[in-house]
Amino acid sequence: MNIRLLSSQDKEFVMSIDKHVDDTKFEYRVFTKSGYVICENDKLIGTMFHTILWDNLPFMNLIYICEDQRGKGYGSKAILAWEDELRKEGYKMALISTQVDESAQHLYRKLGYVDCGGLLFDGTPFEQPMEMFMRKVL
Repeated sequence: MNIRLLSSQDKEFVMSIDKHVDDTKFEYRVFTKSGYVICENDKLIGTMFHTILWDNLPFMNLIYICEDQRGKGYGSKAILAWEDELRKEGYKMALISTQVDESAQHLYRKLGYVDCGGLLFDGTPFEQPMEMFMRKVL
């Protein structure tokens, strides 16, 4: 498995996965080096994006592994590689989130993330199950 920074040539693959991103946001991720693609034998199998909150707290916006590649450890390896990169850059903690009805929380707990809060969007245009936040000291 290989993880590399997102480039403009990855646009079609990424845009097919992340419906929240338009052309401008995609190019911003390339420019800020906040997006990655996950590859296996030169085949794109996933993507991962993060942002930095409050100038010092990395927050993973999204990790996505193609359905036919799930259960093979790629998600774990990608997150651990991301964490290693964060440590090299001097960050002390990482934040990640998932909806409470999604199974990703189990993976995050196996990797050492602990619950640290949640957001409810009831009665808003963004209504969904609670968004649960998890943190890990690096």
